[in-house]
Amino acid sequence: MRKLQLHWQILIAFICAIILGFITRAIGAANPGLAETLLQGYNFVGTLFINALKMLIVPLIFFSIGAGVANTGGQHFGRLGGKTLLYYVCTSGLAALIGVLMVAIVQPGIVNGQPAREMLGLDQQELGATFEERIEGRSFADLKDVFISMVPPNVVKAAAEGQMLGLIFFSILLGFFSTRLEKQHSEFLRTFLDSMFQLMMQITHWVMMFAPLGVLALVARVIAETGFDTFIPLAKFLTAVFGGLLLHMFVLMPLVLVFVARVNPIRHYQAMAPAMLTAFSTSSSAATLPVTMDCVENRAGISNRVTSFVLPMGATVNMDGTALFEVVAVLFLVQAYGEPLTFVTMISVAILALVTSIGVAAVPSASLVAIVLILGNFGIPASAAALILAIDRLPDMTRTVNNIFGDSVGAVVIAKSEGEDIYGSGSSAPA
Repeated sequence: MRKLQLHWQILIAFICAIILGFITRAIGAANPGLAETLLQGYNFVGTLFINALKMLIVPLIFFSIGAGVANTGGQHFGRLGGKTLLYYVCTSGLAALIGVLMVAIVQPGIVNGQPAREMLGLDQQELGATFEERIEGRSFADLKDVFISMVPPNVVKAAAEGQMLGLIFFSILLGFFSTRLEKQHSEFLRTFLDSMFQLMMQITHWVMMFAPLGVLALVARVIAETGFDTFIPLAKFLTAVFGGLLLHMFVLMPLVLVFVARVNPIRHYQAMAPAMLTAFSTSSSAATLPVTMDCVENRAGISNRVTSFVLPMGATVNMDGTALFEVVAVLFLVQAYGEPLTFVTMISVAILALVTSIGVAAVPSASLVAIVLILGNFGIPASAAALILAIDRLPDMTRTVNNIFGDSVGAVVIAKSEGEDIYGSGSSAPA
C-alpha cells in the first residue's frame, strides 16, 4: 500500500488539531482540570518535536554547506561559477528584500492595530528579555555588527549561542579550502562531509516523520486557547507571502529578463510552462530539475554547457521563493509578539534567510528548519513556527515555482553573458 505523502499527513493532522482544539475548549467549560491536563499533554508532545528540530540545526547547517561548497568549489569556481554565484546571491537577496517590503505593507502580525500574539497563542513571557537585549538601542550604524558576527572568535560558542552567521561562514570556508588541499586529503574531506550530510539527512527524515504529530499537538493547543481568532493573522500572513511571490515572479524576474538578458519575458514564460507546472505539483526543485533542464535547453535554446552547470547548482543553492518566505514568516512572528521591526532587525533577518535558504535547501520541509534557526537567533521560541508549517503546503508549491523559474532566468542571463543566441533562429522556443 502506498504511503501517504508527508504534506498530506500534516494537512490531516492540522484538520484534526482544529477539531481537537475546539473539543478541548468545550471540555474546559465543563471540566477545567481535564482541559489543563490535555493542554499540558499537547505542550509536551509539541516541545519534543521542536527540540528535535533544534537539535539538528548546527550539524545540518555545517555539513550541508560544507559538502555543497566542497562539491562545487573546485574546478567550477572559474568564470562561469563566479557569474552564477553572483546572480544567485543578487536575486535571492532581492527576493528577501521583497519579503521585507511585503511585511511593511501588509503588517501581517498586526490585527486591528494590536499585535496578534493572543490570537496566535504566543506567550510573551516565553520571549523574555532576549529579543530586547539583542536589538535594544540598535540603529543603522550597528548594521556592521551583523557582518562582524560572520567572523566569530569562537565558532563553537557562536553556534551554541545561536549566532548562525559565524557557523555558516566557517562552513563555506571549510568546504572551499578543502578543494585546495592535495588530492588524497581533498577527496577524504569531501567524502567525509558528504557522508555526514547524508547521515544528517537520514536523521532529519526520521524527525520529520513525527511532524504530523508535532503539528497536531502544537496547533491543538493554540486552537484550544484562542479559537477561530487564530485564522485572522494567518490570512494576512498568506496575503503577504503570495503578494511577495507574485511580485518576484511577475515583476522582478521580467525586469531581469528585459534589462539584463534582453529577452522577451513572455517567450520565457511559455518556454518554462512545463517545468513550472511540474514544480507546482511536486514542490521540489530537485525533482523538477530534469524538466527544467529540458525546457531550458530545448525550448529556450541554451547550450548544455551552461545548463548542466547553472541549473543543478541553482536547484541546490538558488532559493528565491524560499528566502522570501522565510523573511515574511520570521518578521510576521516578530511583529505578532509586538516587538519593533527596526531596520537592523529586518536586514538581519533578510541576510539569515538568504544564507539559510542555501544551507537547508535539500532538507524536507526546509523552510521550517530555517525558520526555527532564524527565530532562535533572535531569542524567539521555536514553537511559534508550528502554525506556519501547518499551512505551508500551498506556499511551498508556489515558492517552488519561483525557485525553478529563478534558476531558468539565471541560465538565460549566464548564457547571454557567454555570447549565446537565446531564442534565436536556431532555437525551438515556442513562438
